[in-house]
Amino acid sequence: MILIKLFFTFLKIGIFTFGGGYSMVALIQNEVVMKNGWMTAREFTDILAVSQMTPGPLGINTATYAGYTAVVNSGLPGWMGVVGSLLASLAVIVLPVVAMLLVLRFLSHHRDNPVVDAIFRVLRLTVVGLIAAAALLLLTTDSFGIPGLNRQFVVSILLFAGVFCFSYFKRTNPIYLILASGLVGLVVYSV
Repeated sequence: MILIKLFFTFLKIGIFTFGGGYSMVALIQNEVVMKNGWMTAREFTDILAVSQMTPGPLGINTATYAGYTAVVNSGLPGWMGVVGSLLASLAVIVLPVVAMLLVLRFLSHHRDNPVVDAIFRVLRLTVVGLIAAAALLLLTTDSFGIPGLNRQFVVSILLFAGVFCFSYFKRTNPIYLILASGLVGLVVYSV
């Protein structure tokens, strides 16, 4: 039963997500953590961290790991978790691929239409809103710790500020920022 529900949940996420992986994060978290309770917010945050470090699109990676975790957390064996990860990954891409092929066919005929241009302007704003929502959903005590002068909270705020500054002002490669943050975490939390 969970496999069927998982497939249709990620099918819905795939078709209603515009803007790629970061805009999918809020929808995936809402479905797997809040609505269905397949995992905790902390597990989702861990999945998101691993998905960002793993090669490939963020949305598909997150769907893959979330599918596995949801099935295993339901009490099914690990090999069924692999089936869940495959179903979630397939479901999240099948309808967008079909829609993309249809849209490309339509756009090739109506490339200079002002209505099409207006639709894309609205979709760009929607994508920014979805990415902002994903960022706000990650501002939890699981990610940053309990506010105050404890080590996890201070390190989290400093890492956030440092990564933001290097990313925004210096245009530092994200790979270097991920590696540096991992090294800082290793040093701070192994002491």
